[in-house]
Amino acid sequence: MKFTYYGQSCFSIEADGKKFLFDPFISHNPLAKDVDIKAIEADYILVSHGHGDHVADLVQIANQTGAQVIAMVEVASWIKKQGVKNVTDINFGKAKFDFGTLRTVWAAHSSSNPDESYGGNPAGFVLELEGKSIYYAGDTALTTEMKLLADLHKLDYAILPIGGHYTMDVDDALIATKYLECNKVIGVHYNTFPPIQIDTADAVAKFKRENKTLFLPGIGETIEL
Repeated sequence: MKFTYYGQSCFSIEADGKKFLFDPFISHNPLAKDVDIKAIEADYILVSHGHGDHVADLVQIANQTGAQVIAMVEVASWIKKQGVKNVTDINFGKAKFDFGTLRTVWAAHSSSNPDESYGGNPAGFVLELEGKSIYYAGDTALTTEMKLLADLHKLDYAILPIGGHYTMDVDDALIATKYLECNKVIGVHYNTFPPIQIDTADAVAKFKRENKTLFLPGIGETIEL
């Protein structure tokens, strides 16, 4: 299984012969200036909520790839209005797709679409791929809802926001690992804007002191999970 980071909360997972892209925000991110969005491939695009730093490149990539876009009902409605044809709306709970079952879970955040229309509830996702359980939290504060996921899944990796200000910071993400009973974290949603700048070396060290691993791949870097 391969994980490729594109900056902010945008990344792809390649597993089971499928390519999953999450929260496409690349061309508006100066840190991702070397990423060519025309070269990105996707079979599925999963959208956690409607904020611009999660959907800015969605329409272009969806149209160029023909990927199936999966999003909460209100965000899916906005996406369809942008002319994207292959859109599936979801809500909290489990939904079946040809790649398996997707669990959509609570995120403690806000959501609006780029045109300021109502974006419904923000969300996170749990996917079972190649025998591994992967949790992407989306944008969220620390919430005790995460404890439920430890009862439902034996998580191998948690993809968590760590930049603070708008979401969990590093310290809260460490607490989240205890709720989730997951020791391997991939950090996202940090360093893109001044309010979410962090000391990455200090973040990695904090996780190490707790006998946990924080992965911080560079933009454009691919790692094996």
